[in-house]
Amino acid sequence: MLRGLYDWTLSLAASKSAEWWLAFIAFVESSVFLVPADVLYLPMALSRPDRAYRYALVATVASVLGGIAGWFIGHYAYDAVARPILEFYGKYDEFEAMRVSSGVGFIILMLVTSGLAHLPPIKVVTILSGVIGVPLLLFIVLAIMARGARFLFLAWLLRRYGEPIRHFIEKRLGQIAGAGAAALILLYIVVKYAV
Repeated sequence: MLRGLYDWTLSLAASKSAEWWLAFIAFVESSVFLVPADVLYLPMALSRPDRAYRYALVATVASVLGGIAGWFIGHYAYDAVARPILEFYGKYDEFEAMRVSSGVGFIILMLVTSGLAHLPPIKVVTILSGVIGVPLLLFIVLAIMARGARFLFLAWLLRRYGEPIRHFIEKRLGQIAGAGAAALILLYIVVKYAV
């Protein structure tokens, strides 16, 4: 199943509409969707390393625009839109605890950690930024820096080591997925009980 999903993602990454799909996924990831843009970005950059920076730019711009949408949801539509989204994902209580104890410094930290390991999910950070009233211009600058750094660093890695990484991933796909899931679970536990 994992191999089939990987192959499907690679075929989508090679399609003519791949950049539009990447932009769409990056946008909705930053405001309401659970699946990270990396699911499409990485195969696209692996299949076309010469376009890795272009894809990084598309993902960054769309992610920041989605983040702005998340900020507006949090700032203007918390009860009507954000709360049901958070309740749907089972994150409402955690979100409320963060809201009470958050400030701009905490938002900066969360943007960085979300960029590194998707913890917390970027949509939580964008909505929280709007709820606590982080100035929109400051939020946009921080989002560009955090999301841009993430995608551009990945682009640099994939341009530099693309083909060897691709062979490594394809040979050990199951092990990589298992190790990645274990690392995310461990990081989640550490973050959850450290706060």
